[in-house]
Amino acid sequence: MTGQLIVFEGIDGCGKTTQLRRLEQWLSQPTWPLELLPPPSRIWVTKEPGATQLGTALRQLLLTPNEFEAMDPTAELLLYAADRAQHVARQLRPELEAGGWVLCDRYEDSTWAYQGLGRGLDLTLIDQLNGIATGGLQADLTLWLDLDLEQTRQRLCDRGAVDRMEQADAAFHQRVRQGFRELAERHGDRTLRIDADGDEDTVAERIQQAVSTWARRSKMHSA
Repeated sequence: MTGQLIVFEGIDGCGKTTQLRRLEQWLSQPTWPLELLPPPSRIWVTKEPGATQLGTALRQLLLTPNEFEAMDPTAELLLYAADRAQHVARQLRPELEAGGWVLCDRYEDSTWAYQGLGRGLDLTLIDQLNGIATGGLQADLTLWLDLDLEQTRQRLCDRGAVDRMEQADAAFHQRVRQGFRELAERHGDRTLRIDADGDEDTVAERIQQAVSTWARRSKMHSA
């Protein structure tokens, strides 16, 4: 595939969705900002869960609070896997094969961090399910936006309404943050930690510098 898959990860409230849009704007400049890599056929922004028609229905189930019936963690895991399988088959692979750059808000690392470290499910099982759902499609670059829990919880509070995952207690989100830390160590070849502490412009500049560094490294490895 000639395209590139760039994934934004991090705990709820870290600012990844905002920064994904900022990166899209930067990459969409009339003058392509990455001199060492050719511009893509187009830049495609997507997310998990909920990028496809099936995914929209699954997102509703996964993120809408339900006061009548708690969702079993294994059921939650399988729903996320179903969303990802549809997303990869219907959107990610076709877009990447056409030469597009895909900016994705969450991908397989979120399942490992949230359902693995957060929910305490078997990590080997999660690796297997991720492999099935993705068909082996991995991110070319993962940008992990790391921010301390106190700040993320304050942002969620300021934002108002929170979804089912965001409603989980602080201990859950601390475990999730630890999960992303472990993944960054495990997949250091494709994961860059971004300090998400600071104003929006400052964080955007850090991401642009990280992507430029990655582009130079990718060009050297392909030469």
